[in-house]
Amino acid sequence: MKALALCEGSYSVDSTKTFLPFDPAIHNTKDRPASLFIYVQPFLVKIKNDLIVFDAGLGFRNDKDELIIHENIRKAGFDPGDVNLVLMSHLHFDHSGGMIDKTDDNISLSFPNAEYVIQRGEWEAAYSKPSRSYKTEIFDFLQRSGSVHFVEGNGKLNDSISYELTGGHCEYHQVFIVKEGDETIFFGGDILPEPEQLLRKFMAKYDFDGRRAMELRQEYGIRAAEGGWECLFYHAKSKAMANVGLEREGFSIK
Repeated sequence: MKALALCEGSYSVDSTKTFLPFDPAIHNTKDRPASLFIYVQPFLVKIKNDLIVFDAGLGFRNDKDELIIHENIRKAGFDPGDVNLVLMSHLHFDHSGGMIDKTDDNISLSFPNAEYVIQRGEWEAAYSKPSRSYKTEIFDFLQRSGSVHFVEGNGKLNDSISYELTGGHCEYHQVFIVKEGDETIFFGGDILPEPEQLLRKFMAKYDFDGRRAMELRQEYGIRAAEGGWECLFYHAKSKAMANVGLEREGFSIK
């Protein structure tokens, strides 16, 4: 298996849920009050029979009017048209904006030959529980395309890919585990978005169920350490891909 981070950069986001590019070299956090500062990193994973995107990023464009995620996939030596699975942990905009390719004149699927795998409960929540975190016009187009593959609860997509409904960050958040041979890749979405979050216990106000999310970080950290999993961290500031160690005093990042 081969995993690649498709870094879209760092951003600030405030209560309006507007994502603004943030470069620590030229921008000052004091000019962005009451903001969170995050990195956005979808992932591309090549396994024997599938080319997978894990979460689709913001859908922002480069100075050539090309999707950043497309640019990064091509730089990695692949073509966006070869992606056959887009595995979505959840549908908040910073994870789902890149599911479609929208310009002033046109709208299309970012990955026209892919199935978009989404928890049915998350899809329904996006429509039934209005929130600035969801942009349903994206989902409207995706639904009309016929490319959505709904899943429910826990299960397997195929012999290599399984999914687990976790809740925690949002009510119907899910994670993915990919196994081939003696290798395992874990994508935790916003349950385990940064490796540093394993190094301390905390409950985040931005989580739907902060206590459950805290518990899940510990549970998946232990499983990752015991199983030798390679973990993909969507909001990582430092290591986007890493292994987890379990020491007497707690976790370590390798």
